[in-house]
Amino acid sequence: MNIPSDKFYLGKQFDLKTSKLSDQPVFYDPSDLTTHGVIVGMTGSGKTGLGIGFLEEAALNGIPALIIDPKGDLTNLLLHFPGLAASDFEPWVDAEAAKREGKTAGQAAADAAASWKKGLDEWGIAPQRMEALQKSVKYSIYTPGSESGLPVSILASLEAPDVPWEANREVLREKIAGTVTAILGLVGFDDIDPLRSREHILLSNLLENAWSRGQSLDLEGLILQTQNPPIAKLGVFDVESFFPAKDRQALAMRLNSVLASPSFQTWVEGQPLDMEGLLYAPDGKPRHSVFYIAHLTDAERMFFVTLLLSAAEAWMRTRKGSSGLRALLYFDEVFGYLPPVANPPAKQVIIRMLKQARAFGFGLLLATQNPVDIDYKALSNAGTWCIGKLQTDQDKQRLLDGLETPGVNRAEYDKIISRLGKRVFLLHNTHAKGPVIFQTRWAMNYLAGPLTRAQIPALNKLVGAVLPKNAGGARKPSAAAAMAVAPSAVVSATRPGIPPGIAEFFLPQNRSLAQACQSAGRPAAAEAKSFYRPALLAQAKVRFLERKYGVDQQVAKTALVIAPDPRGVVRWQDYLSAAMDEASLHKTPVAGADFTALEPPLNDGKTLKGLAKDFQDWVYHESSLKVPAVSGRGAAGPQAAIDKKLDTLRQKLAREERELEQDKTEMPHRTIEEVGTAADTIFGMLTGRSRRLTTSLTKRRMTSKAAGEVEESKQAISQLKADIAALEQEKAGLVGEGRQAASGPAEVTLTPAKKDIYVEVFGVAWVPFYKLGDGTELIGYSA
Repeated sequence: MNIPSDKFYLGKQFDLKTSKLSDQPVFYDPSDLTTHGVIVGMTGSGKTGLGIGFLEEAALNGIPALIIDPKGDLTNLLLHFPGLAASDFEPWVDAEAAKREGKTAGQAAADAAASWKKGLDEWGIAPQRMEALQKSVKYSIYTPGSESGLPVSILASLEAPDVPWEANREVLREKIAGTVTAILGLVGFDDIDPLRSREHILLSNLLENAWSRGQSLDLEGLILQTQNPPIAKLGVFDVESFFPAKDRQALAMRLNSVLASPSFQTWVEGQPLDMEGLLYAPDGKPRHSVFYIAHLTDAERMFFVTLLLSAAEAWMRTRKGSSGLRALLYFDEVFGYLPPVANPPAKQVIIRMLKQARAFGFGLLLATQNPVDIDYKALSNAGTWCIGKLQTDQDKQRLLDGLETPGVNRAEYDKIISRLGKRVFLLHNTHAKGPVIFQTRWAMNYLAGPLTRAQIPALNKLVGAVLPKNAGGARKPSAAAAMAVAPSAVVSATRPGIPPGIAEFFLPQNRSLAQACQSAGRPAAAEAKSFYRPALLAQAKVRFLERKYGVDQQVAKTALVIAPDPRGVVRWQDYLSAAMDEASLHKTPVAGADFTALEPPLNDGKTLKGLAKDFQDWVYHESSLKVPAVSGRGAAGPQAAIDKKLDTLRQKLAREERELEQDKTEMPHRTIEEVGTAADTIFGMLTGRSRRLTTSLTKRRMTSKAAGEVEESKQAISQLKADIAALEQEKAGLVGEGRQAASGPAEVTLTPAKKDIYVEVFGVAWVPFYKLGDGTELIGYSA
C-alpha cells in the first residue's frame, strides 16, 4: 500500500450495511489535530488500539509526544519487534493465559508473532515501515513518585523560568496558577478558585515575587515563606490581616506533611519537567515520553497531571506560531480531569490549552470510556471526534447532546453509533466533508495489554531509555533529614517561620567583619556572607522592694541560648548574658542574609511556652540581692523618713512664728481702736450726738479675736517644738543603733516576691554570623 508520508494511516473504511471492510484506506491530515481530538469508546471498543495507532503515525511523522497513561496500556508502545521473532514476544506474553489454553509461553509467543505478521500483511504495513517506526523517535517510560521507571523531579516546577518576567508575565502567571493549584490539590484542597482561595492567592504571590526577581523556590522554601512571607501586602490588606500567622502555620503544616513523607522523596529526583528535554533528545531526535501513573493515588495523579500540563502550556506559549502539528499530548483516560460541574486542578489548564494551543501547533488528543462525565462545553473546541461502541444509550445520548452542532445530523449519528462494532469508529472531522466509518488498522507495536509497574524496568531497558546525565544525581534529602545530619548545612535565603504566639528578635550585627576576625585571632577577611542562627533569648526584670531596709531596686536576668537541647531542657545559669536594652533588638534582618533551619525546640511553640514559665521560675528561685545590714532597722531608710518629717515640722514652726509676730503687732492697734470707740460713744451720749452702739461692740469682738489668735499661735509653736525634739531624739537613737549594728552582720540577703518578676523578653532571637570563604563561621554580635 502506498501511504503518503505526510498523512496518518488510521485504517480502512467500513460498510455498516454489509458489515464488510473496504479497500479504501483512511488517511488523516496531522495538522487537523491542531484543533484537537477526542476518542470515545467503551472497554473493548478498540479505543486504546486507535490511540496507539495515532501515536505510531505521529512517531513516523517525527512529531514528539507527551503520553499520559493512567492504566498501563500505553506502555505497549515500547513493544516494537520489527523482526517479528517469537523470542522477542515471549517475555511479554501472558504466561498464565497461555497455560489456561494448554500452551507453553514459547508456543504463545510463536502464535503472537504469527498473528502479528498476518495482521500487518493484511493491512498493508511493510517491514520497512516497521523499521522506520523503530528509528523515528526515542521512547521512555517515566514513573513519577516511583523508581520503577525513570523518576521525575517536580522541583523544576518551582524554578524561575529562563525567560524575562516582564515580557512573559501572562504566560508565567498561568504557569504559577497551575502549579499552585496542583500543590493545593495534593494536600487536600478541592475545587480551588484562584480568585477566592486565600491559600492560592498567597502561594501564587510568593512564586510571583520570587520569579519576577529571577529567583527559584523549592518546596522547602515555599513552606518557609508561607510562614514568613517576604511580601508586606496582598492586595490592599497587609498579609497578617488577609491571612493571619496562625492560619498560615496550618497551611505550612499541611504542605510539610507531604514533604516530610519518605515516599515523597522520589518526587524530587530524576528528569525535571523540562518540556524541551521531554519532547526532544539532546541530538534533536523527537521523543515519545510515556508517563505511567497507574500506581499513584487519585490526589497524586491530579497533582502530577496538573504540573505536567502547566509545564507543557508554559513551553507552548514561548514558541512561535505554527499551522502544522508541532507536538502532541495524548491522555488515555481524561475521566475525572474534565468533569462537567466540578473544577479539579487540571481542568482549567486543559480548557486553556484547548482554546489556545492551536496557534502554537500543539495538539491534544483526549480519550475516555465515560462520555457521561465529560465537559462537552470545554470540548467544543475539538475538531476531530472518533466515536466507537458505547455501553449504554445514556452514554450515546449524552455524547450526541455535546456533539450537536451545525452540520451534525443527530438522527444519522444516532443510527451509526448504535451499529458500531469492535474496532469500528465514526470519524467526525470538522475539516472534512462528512463523517467516515472506518475500522482501525493493525497496531505495529505488540498489544500485550496493561503492563505492571514491575515490568517497566525491563521495558525501558528494551529501548535503552536512561535519564540524561544532568537529570539524575543524588537524592535531595528532606528538610527533616538534612537538619538531623548537618544543621549548619541547611541554609536558605528564606527565613523559617516562628511558631505562632512566640516573639521574634534580631540581634544587631554590631561587630564588623574586621572586628569578628580580630576577636577570633584570624587575619582580616575581604568578604564574607552574612547569615543568622536561631537562639533562645530570655530576659526578666526583678524588683527588690523592702521598705524595712529602704530598698527599691531593679536588676535584669538575661540568657542567650544558642543551639538549645532539642528536648527542651535548659540550664539557664550556663547561658547568662549581659542585659539587653529592648530597643537595641532589631525587627528586621540584615539585607541579603541567609538563615539556618529552625530546629527543635525552637520550632515547637508548646515547648517554648513551657520554657518561658521555666525561665520565670528559675529567676524567682535563683535571684537575690545583698544589702548592708546597717541599712536595716535604724539606718539610712528610717533616718531619711525622720529627716523628711523634721523638715515638714520646721517649716510649720517657722510659719506659726511669723503669724504670731504679726498677731502681736496688730494687738495694740485693736486695743486703741476699742478704747477710742468706747470714749467716743460715751461722749456722744453726754452731748446728745449719739453713735450706734453696734460699732462699739464690733470693735470689742475684733480685739478679743486678735487676743485669741495670739494665744493659739503660742500653743501651736509649743507643740511643734515638742514634736521636733521627740523626732531628733528618735533620730539620735537610730544612729546609735546603726553604730551598734556595725559590729554585727555586715549584709542581709533579700529575695523577690513572685509578683515582682517581669519577663520582658522571651522568644527566638536570630544571631548574626559571618561565613568566610573557607567555611569558618564568626559571630557578628557583641553583647
